[in-house]
Amino acid sequence: MGYGVTDIPYWHVNVPLSQRTAECPDFLLNLSEKDLNIIRTPDSAYHFDTWDDVCAKVAENTLELFQRKPSDLRRYLAWSADIGKEYGSMMNFILTTRLAQWEWTENDGIIRPKGRPFECEDDDIKILQNDWPYGIDERIVHLVVWTKFELADDPATGDLTDQARAEIDAYVQRKFAHKMDKDHVIWFKNWQSIKSVKAVEHFHVMLFDPDPKFVEEITNGDVPLFERMAK
Repeated sequence: MGYGVTDIPYWHVNVPLSQRTAECPDFLLNLSEKDLNIIRTPDSAYHFDTWDDVCAKVAENTLELFQRKPSDLRRYLAWSADIGKEYGSMMNFILTTRLAQWEWTENDGIIRPKGRPFECEDDDIKILQNDWPYGIDERIVHLVVWTKFELADDPATGDLTDQARAEIDAYVQRKFAHKMDKDHVIWFKNWQSIKSVKAVEHFHVMLFDPDPKFVEEITNGDVPLFERMAK
């Protein structure tokens, strides 16, 4: 169940009376049980993850427990549906907008790295703000590290191989932890089954209360999409 229970149709929750529709919008049909329970939860009843909550989920590898605030999830689902209609797929949107400077083979969608994992940072890695971050403490900055190279998964578990995990950890320590308290930096890679963008390799980095100038520097001044849409 969600955090709150209402007597109105789930697609009316967190929606002003003037914007409610008699029929459920297409983008809210056939939701997973998790998304349905989130959508039917009033924002006022939602619990934002603290930094300790975030660290616990990563440490326990319960990444599926990360959620967006209910009204943000609704906006994300509506946006995703529009992106599918306009660009054909989320991969096309990512490659033509967020990673527009990357060259890729149009007939097969393959992005070819210049070097081995983390060897050619300027060419093969791009750090951006997460366009639709989870429902977390507002002091936490949620970044996505996009890579042209593969981050190998263990076919048996769907989780990272030990070598890939060590490579990512070394990069995160070098790129982020040297500027911050190491306890204020954490990273994770969603398993294949819960990735929202499966076709382009990436992992997540969260920073607790970082210097805004540092974030601006490593993201080249990137602004997350949800903030741009709100303006």
